[in-house]
Amino acid sequence: MNRAQFAELNAFVAVAERTNFARAAAHLGIAASTISQTIRSLEERLGMRLLNRTTRSVSLTDAGEKLLARIRPAIMELGAAVEDLNEFRDTPTGTLRLNVSSVPAQIVLAPVIKAFLAAYPAIALDITVDDGHGDIVSGRFDAGIRVGRRVAKDMQIVRVSEPSRLIAIAAPEYLQQHPAPKAPQDLQRHNCIGLRINDQLFAWEFAKGKSKIEMAVNGSLIVNTMDLAVRAALDGIGVGYTIESYVASHLAAGRLVPLLADWSPGHHSYYLYYSGRRQLPVPLKVFSAFLRQLRAASRA
Repeated sequence: MNRAQFAELNAFVAVAERTNFARAAAHLGIAASTISQTIRSLEERLGMRLLNRTTRSVSLTDAGEKLLARIRPAIMELGAAVEDLNEFRDTPTGTLRLNVSSVPAQIVLAPVIKAFLAAYPAIALDITVDDGHGDIVSGRFDAGIRVGRRVAKDMQIVRVSEPSRLIAIAAPEYLQQHPAPKAPQDLQRHNCIGLRINDQLFAWEFAKGKSKIEMAVNGSLIVNTMDLAVRAALDGIGVGYTIESYVASHLAAGRLVPLLADWSPGHHSYYLYYSGRRQLPVPLKVFSAFLRQLRAASRA
């Protein structure tokens, strides 16, 4: 197999896995027009269509499904073989692909990116912020960062944050017009800012002693990112619900007020997780060690 043929097959796997030419091109670091032409060349050389294309989607033909099943393991094995050589380098190199939900992207990743890239200048970080399920295997990510309860049981995990409570919050401006709730049931009389994750509204949980309450809330605004939910709470639109550490600076400055503090449920931590079914890429090894060292230093 010559270089051009390998490039065609590698491009095909990238498109097939992402069902999108633009995302596949971004992953490979080439132009979308280039990857489109590469796939056309592969199909012409093989004399058959491998992908069905519409203006909105890309799907595999039967021939494409069969080809993907045969060549994807080989492509992955070749990548692992090249990655193994990283062990012999004086300076770790390569790309680390991470799939991270929006809250740990801000409170875990954002504060350490500059220091990590300075410590390992030959490593490139490719970060996707995604509040979905975070299937890192099918998405060909090296690792993910999410709250512990949302990580699949078969993943290897490393805790990368200190525990933090889930709390209800509101701006002083809002509370001037609406009395602060004394119990979770009082939220039914408030304009609550809903958060939608994976097409489902996130339920608000409260706990006090042996009493536990999980409730759906109502309000004039539903968003699908925590950033927007917090922004709306800061603007006095209504009551929000979030991880305490995510809004720590706003709480300290008095821009937000914690509500129902004695009803805050158990603490939540974020974890770096990855599949244990293959040898760890060197960039992931050093990144995991870097986060552990920072956490240990912060606790000392």
